[in-house]
Amino acid sequence: MTSNVNPSIIHIEKDNLKQLTTEVKETLATDLQIISEENKKFGLVDMWNSQKNMRTAISRRRYYPKSF
Repeated sequence: MTSNVNPSIIHIEKDNLKQLTTEVKETLATDLQIISEENKKFGLVDMWNSQKNMRTAISRRRYYPKSF
């Protein structure tokens, strides 16, 4: 029986290893507008989603009676 076994140690060239391990300077986006919970309004889509979730919960309760 023959099998293909990959070596457990992977050899990487020094240039590639250096490129993978160098630190990249990142900047933060300062021009984003943050939406806080105080400014969020309950809209029509939120109402629809709430009703849909309630219908699903009720139908699951009817389908899977509590037998524990």
